[in-house]
Amino acid sequence: MKLTLWTYEGPPHVGAMRVATAMEGLHYVLHAPQGDTYADLLFTMIERRGARPPVSYTTFQARDLGADTAGLFKDSVRAAHDRFRPQAMIVGASCTAELIQDDPGGLAETLGLDCPVIPLDLPSYSRKENFGADETFLQIVRHLSRPQARTEAITCNLLGATALGFRHRDDVTEVTRALAAMGIKVNVCAPLNATPADIARMPAAHFNVLLYPETGESAARWLEKTHAQPYTKTIPIGVGATRDFLAEVAEITGLSPRIPEDGLRLPWWSASVDSTYLTGKRVFIFGDATHAMAAARIASQEIGFTVVGLGCFNREFARPMRALATQMGLTALITDDYLEVEAAIAEAAPEMILGTQMERHMGKRMGIPCAVISAPVHVQDFPARYAPQMGFEGANVIFDTWVHPLVMGLEEHLLTMFREDPEFHDGAGASHHGAKATARPEPVAPVDPSGLCPEPRNISISMKDETQHWTPAAERELKKIPFFVRPKARRNTEAYATSKGVTAITVETLYEAKAHYAR
Repeated sequence: MKLTLWTYEGPPHVGAMRVATAMEGLHYVLHAPQGDTYADLLFTMIERRGARPPVSYTTFQARDLGADTAGLFKDSVRAAHDRFRPQAMIVGASCTAELIQDDPGGLAETLGLDCPVIPLDLPSYSRKENFGADETFLQIVRHLSRPQARTEAITCNLLGATALGFRHRDDVTEVTRALAAMGIKVNVCAPLNATPADIARMPAAHFNVLLYPETGESAARWLEKTHAQPYTKTIPIGVGATRDFLAEVAEITGLSPRIPEDGLRLPWWSASVDSTYLTGKRVFIFGDATHAMAAARIASQEIGFTVVGLGCFNREFARPMRALATQMGLTALITDDYLEVEAAIAEAAPEMILGTQMERHMGKRMGIPCAVISAPVHVQDFPARYAPQMGFEGANVIFDTWVHPLVMGLEEHLLTMFREDPEFHDGAGASHHGAKATARPEPVAPVDPSGLCPEPRNISISMKDETQHWTPAAERELKKIPFFVRPKARRNTEAYATSKGVTAITVETLYEAKAHYAR
């Protein structure tokens, strides 16, 4: 453990909080000192949940350490049970309380409560948040699931979605729709929105869909071994991965993998003329392994970016991450130290970053556009709108999310290039803000004593010297500039040439003008 400004993952009891908060009818009693009571901050402020998380604390203080902290814990469990009347409870200790070794599971067992009490053994000093969520979900499934016959119709369980997960809510909706189009109903989605009673009937499904390996793979493996339920290995993020996922489901069920693709736009948009200038853009990708590996496939195969860096912060997935990086001719960056990530980005000098909330801050300091693809995230990445990452609609959302920062980067470049233009100079303000706008006076027509309309005047706005001419090479170079700014580039170049007394505009003159207006 080390002191750090930022961290990609919290301690494992935060992962347990994510599972408890995702479920209904479950309560978590955490043996923790006063400083570890921050669940409300995580879930009501960052995720903007409409209800407080189902977490109670012993909240012991320094003066309690010489007294009976075990008794304090039992009192807290009993009080939480009597107040909330949950269907099941989970109990555990925070990283600080783990040092006291009060054994929360054993203490809770002595109380004889009328609901299942599941102990959590989460090693705070060797494991982290995603492990805590994965282990907590596994223990809940092991303690509550019951053997039973399969449903008559083909059904599946969705595994791994938690509270505080990156777009988990919308991913569940999108995958549920895709499965419904194949004729498959969802038996249980867990932990998100599941109750302990729902967990009990999970073995009734024919197979499991693993959405997030970081938080659901242990439960998927246990269900496969104990209840003979196969689970999907493909994560449906991106067009190709979604089609592969549907094919994998079809292989398990014998159903057709064909579903409507009417709303899918990424393949056409990424190949359209408006996106061709994005081809070959150099991107650096970092996040949790699931989202980072999916992003690498989308970036390289579906949008046409060049991946110049790839890595993840969860070491449990280092092997598949390294294998993918090797296929792409890269060396995977496996670290949970944000300073190492920042140094790697600086060395790679990408044109865009695909990362977490922390890489967004790095990009801001470096002047590099960044799109968020993975937790950890902040409040702006829990949108009120429907914004999945999975399925065909998720592919559309990803295209917009990744391309817009680059489009805005192009706009900023153009504004800089023409910053001495009357419309775009520094004092004009942003085009979408009206604070610096000044009202223009209405034109007043000249009065003609004869009562006849005045002759129209020819007003020339050209700054070109009549003796100027463009060399053929310069004309060819000018045509490489996008059509929508080419006329202004021509005018600015001619104005620059006039100011320098240049009559023959060459390629060198064109680039000297560009450098002049970019200052």
